[in-house]
Amino acid sequence: MSDQPPVHEEHHGGTLAGRLNWLRAAVLGANDGVVSTAGLVVGVAGATAQRGTLLTAGLAGLLAGSMSMAAGEYVSVSTQRDAEKAALATESRELRERPEEELAELARLLEGRGLSPEVARDAARQLTERDALRAHADVELGIDPDELTNPWHAAWASFLSFTVGALLPLLAIVLPPAGVRLPLTVGSVLAALVFTGWSSARLGAAPARPAVLRNVAGGALAMAVTYATGALLGAAGV
Repeated sequence: MSDQPPVHEEHHGGTLAGRLNWLRAAVLGANDGVVSTAGLVVGVAGATAQRGTLLTAGLAGLLAGSMSMAAGEYVSVSTQRDAEKAALATESRELRERPEEELAELARLLEGRGLSPEVARDAARQLTERDALRAHADVELGIDPDELTNPWHAAWASFLSFTVGALLPLLAIVLPPAGVRLPLTVGSVLAALVFTGWSSARLGAAPARPAVLRNVAGGALAMAVTYATGALLGAAGV
């Protein structure tokens, strides 16, 4: 029996579940970009109407947020990749040192999936003869040796999704005339949050209404708090 705990296969691009998880991560990354940048620029708008100041603050928030997301995802996925490689190395060593025990373990795992003992033993033998490491990696560890998680893919996906989300409030606050900047930004952000909330719920096969309401309420609260803070600081001349 392997000492290594099962490795979660969330990021594997070779399966439908893996693709859906990547897509869900992209939607959530875009949502983070929308909320954090909207909170920043709306807060600054509460203190000043100068377009240059708003642009500088928005760009700084976009770059800081996207780089932070990318770095965090790179570190996280690199750790997961290291765990996957360690699990495969452990399994490979066990297959060399005690092949009969590993064969019996694979048969038990297949039996646990609903096969009869005889069929499970025969299937385990055939899988082992074909590719023992791949069989154990799939059935026991839940990973594909040819589809290990890629930290660079994860980092770029997070960077791009956050950037795309952050561009909406940034452009909405700096492009329109001063008189309509704030309502246009708030309206476009809330519409984007409806979409990202609905999308994340659909991808997770969850009810859309609660997800949308939570998303919109959270974004609205963030903008309200930052705007009030900016207005107070602006009135105080800080």
